[in-house]
Amino acid sequence: MTDIIEIETERLRLRQWKKEDFPAFAKLNADGEVMEFYPALLNERESNDMALRFEALIAYSGWGFWVVEKLDDNAFVGFVGLHEPTYDLPVTPCVEIGWRLAKEYWGQGYATEAARASLCVAFGMLDLPEVYSFTSVLNKKSQAVMERLGMINMCRNFDHPMIPEDSPLREHVLYKINRENWKGD
Repeated sequence: MTDIIEIETERLRLRQWKKEDFPAFAKLNADGEVMEFYPALLNERESNDMALRFEALIAYSGWGFWVVEKLDDNAFVGFVGLHEPTYDLPVTPCVEIGWRLAKEYWGQGYATEAARASLCVAFGMLDLPEVYSFTSVLNKKSQAVMERLGMINMCRNFDHPMIPEDSPLREHVLYKINRENWKGD
């Protein structure tokens, strides 16, 4: 059995999924503001299926898109972590870093804090050479998080293969950070 990596930061815990997380995750995935840069809202079944996939991937490899909860009250914040995309990207195969937080936790530095901890795992424990991130060219808030992490825009925009061709969200920016440039904690 694989050891599951769990992380604590100053304010947050990144951990494996539990069934009790599913209702808060479904609420997050049904929020139009949270899902603004995704092709569609998720219904409860779709959201639960996604959480089950995340849980299974963490159980298999020990890491993945972890639940983020606040240490002071155990509130569900969203997810942050690492993932190996299964669809073709300009940098396949790769490991990406990603996040999705409930809007009441935006603007408080939680995404950056949790993503920094995830990069510490990527470069310290997993010994990865590089990590990528990508988002719609319209998603300036996620791009700002990428830049706070020290990620570099590769200036290699691409059409995301999982987004419909006629969608204004299809064009994505591609960011990267490598182990040598990581200034982790």
